[in-house]
Amino acid sequence: MDWLCVPRFDGDPLFGRLVGGPDAGTFRVGPAGPATVVERRYRQHTATLETTWAVGGGRLRLTEAMVAEVSGRLLPTTLIVRRLSAEQAAVDAVVEFDPRLGARHRRPRVHHRRQALVCEWGALAVALNSTPAFRIEPGRPSSITVRPGRPVTLVLAVAHREPVIHVEPAAAWDLLVEDEARWRAWTAEIDERLPFREHVARSLLTLRLLTYSPSGAPVAAPTTSLPEDPGGGRNWDYRYVWPRDASIGVSAFLSVGKTDEARGFLAWLLHASRLQRPRLPALLTLYGRHAPAERELPGWPGYLDSRPVRVGNGAAGQHQLDGYGWVIDAAWAFAQAGHRLYGETWRAVRGFADVVAGCWQQPDAGIWEVREPAQHVHSKLMGWLALDRALAIADTHHLPEGQRRRWQNARAAIAAEVRTRGFDPTAASYVRSYGSQDLDAALLVLPLLGMDQAESQRVRGTIDAIRDGLSAGGALLYRYPPGRDGLPGAEGAFLPCSFWLVQGLARTGRRREAIELFQAMVDHASPLGLYAEELNPATGAHLGNYPQTLTHAALIQAALAIRDAPTGDGSA
Repeated sequence: MDWLCVPRFDGDPLFGRLVGGPDAGTFRVGPAGPATVVERRYRQHTATLETTWAVGGGRLRLTEAMVAEVSGRLLPTTLIVRRLSAEQAAVDAVVEFDPRLGARHRRPRVHHRRQALVCEWGALAVALNSTPAFRIEPGRPSSITVRPGRPVTLVLAVAHREPVIHVEPAAAWDLLVEDEARWRAWTAEIDERLPFREHVARSLLTLRLLTYSPSGAPVAAPTTSLPEDPGGGRNWDYRYVWPRDASIGVSAFLSVGKTDEARGFLAWLLHASRLQRPRLPALLTLYGRHAPAERELPGWPGYLDSRPVRVGNGAAGQHQLDGYGWVIDAAWAFAQAGHRLYGETWRAVRGFADVVAGCWQQPDAGIWEVREPAQHVHSKLMGWLALDRALAIADTHHLPEGQRRRWQNARAAIAAEVRTRGFDPTAASYVRSYGSQDLDAALLVLPLLGMDQAESQRVRGTIDAIRDGLSAGGALLYRYPPGRDGLPGAEGAFLPCSFWLVQGLARTGRRREAIELFQAMVDHASPLGLYAEELNPATGAHLGNYPQTLTHAALIQAALAIRDAPTGDGSA
């Protein structure tokens, strides 16, 4: 375990070796000598991970999970259970527990209390228990022998500004088993007839695991500075909430009947945006505060020598018009599912729509967060969507007539300008920005919006132009022409774009092509069924922070588009 932040996704790393090097801490459990991994998987429809090694004449299995449901009981908010078990023969194993907190890899004050090892850093403490009990010293590997029928269970409890709660390993294992049953019941509610159901279920489960339960906020990814360009400087902190990414996930949850998750996010957004409303920030912390200023961690070597390692995110102050469209679209989907918006929620949506009506002509940073603002066509389209969906919600919610007319006029003006200034007749495609000939894979959402008819030549031409002009080989796409973002270094294919292409094909009557493309994308998943944001087209290696909310949300919506597409195929 080389990455764990406490007490939240965006907290200080307790184990940070992933990007901080050997001095940043780890919690290693596994074979003591040479071994071969023969299987690594999640238990079906759960968040429990199993790793099995072949060691000599035996096998060693590590089963581990973080217990997700601890409310209503006297349990630590963070409870990690790890169990080693042997098959066929006894196996020598090692446990290395070396917690180092934060940017300076602070060592803890250490206490032994009964069978527990307790490590403290002021208001933060962690307690490690084991059965059978054996001596563990931070930073010193402990050797043990695991015998068939006699597993070794380790339990790590985290306490922040609260008493340390010790959980007996046997009781912790029972909690893990209960947690598995809850996940299986949660997953069983997903429609059995859904195309690619197993992949959708894993993605939904991943989105739920990326949600910080106390606030209902989903992070973009649980990591920072995993490189988009290994060895380079395209390393960003994604441990915050992008309302755009989260809203796409909300729509995915709603589409499979998971309304509690959608309601939780909208409640969080209402709370989180209150201080900056009607402006919608590009990103927020898990509690709705300003994301910290972007800074670099000196001395951190980075993953694969990719420096700098960053915390905080400089995009927090950007104007991103497209975010309003995604958020209001999620609210509309919630209303479409038969749930009336609370009065305060509707007032927030009205405020967002007013901002769009007033500022849509301004340049913005766009979905790709470029440093130089431009008149991004995708942003304009999403501004159109924000007003269109707000007007649709207004059909069942109170709206003054003057406000309605203002939104209608702005919506019409956006459509007229985009059709005139954002379309390149020579390429038969919408383009990245006014006056540019560059393509933009974000425009693949065009057939989902309704501004142009999905079967129109403009929509089909845009899809075909992007598929050809931004191809990274096979099912993979670049998000824009490589090298056109003003940053040094290269980047890989952008995985959400391929799933947006699946949606576009399905929505434009090319269901067979959509299914073939989805299947090809399934083959690009990690062995655990997870996706980063980008992929190296040459090697198949995942790039950037991992796993990625946006990719998994796009996968779910792609499968739903295939489900809803006509069975007749108009494929070329």
